[in-house]
Amino acid sequence: MVLMTDREMNFTRLKQGLVIAGLAIGLSGCEDGANFNLFQKKPQAEADATPARSVKLIERDIEAPEVFQKTEAGLWDGRPSLGGVWVAHPDVTDPERVIIRNEANGKFVIGALFRREREIPGPRFQVSSDAAAAMSMLAGKPVELSVTALRREEVAEEQTAPDSDPEAMSAPAEIESKPLDPVSVAGAAIDKAEAKETPARPAAAPTPKPAPKPTAKVSKLSKPYLQIGIFSVEENAQNAAATMKRSGMIPTVKKASLKGKTYWRVLVGPATTDSERSALLDQIKKSGFTDAYAVSN
Repeated sequence: MVLMTDREMNFTRLKQGLVIAGLAIGLSGCEDGANFNLFQKKPQAEADATPARSVKLIERDIEAPEVFQKTEAGLWDGRPSLGGVWVAHPDVTDPERVIIRNEANGKFVIGALFRREREIPGPRFQVSSDAAAAMSMLAGKPVELSVTALRREEVAEEQTAPDSDPEAMSAPAEIESKPLDPVSVAGAAIDKAEAKETPARPAAAPTPKPAPKPTAKVSKLSKPYLQIGIFSVEENAQNAAATMKRSGMIPTVKKASLKGKTYWRVLVGPATTDSERSALLDQIKKSGFTDAYAVSN
């Protein structure tokens, strides 16, 4: 047994106390630094100085004349047609989405292009009633049309967000895909321009009294009237009737329905004799309505 002096015993106790204190400090440091990571990455703002970018997808129509493009006369025969806006041509192989332009007045519409099965003398472009209405075409009157195929193209636009704009940084980043309709865009621009140029309306003038209607003729013919066309848009029918009135004839616009679709017939007459009816028919055809024919009413 080794006996220690009081001095040695006190020294030993001091060392033990220092060791215990060191362990306590070490454990405390571990607790305080539990979230400390030696390999922690730098903040994103310091590590990556590349500015934020957003991508926006836009779909738009591109003309494709290499697929189909023709400029020649087209005709609407005046009869209502199903299927919406379309034209037909004998040179078509596959149906296409096209833009149709009326070269006479600059109006255009987007529709379908089909193959015309029957070859009929006259303009090779056959036009539907809805397409004719959109381009202000009159029944039986040929119009120069330009028809070009369309292709849908998706374009990605890359935009860099500004560093100094807090509103731009806080705005949510979204990817939006929206097709652009040239017809609606052009129509909105025209309406906006017309609204700016429209002058203030003057005070309403007193309504003139209507002129007395001419007395209806009595005819013994079984088909005393001449029908110049059938229109799916009332405005086109009224325009055709106005053309007949300016030529000295008496037109009548009649509203009717067929298979749930409303249309308007424009008639001229009645003629009292065969010679008068023949003269009216010649006058109508000279006005551009070459498909006019005699009807009972």
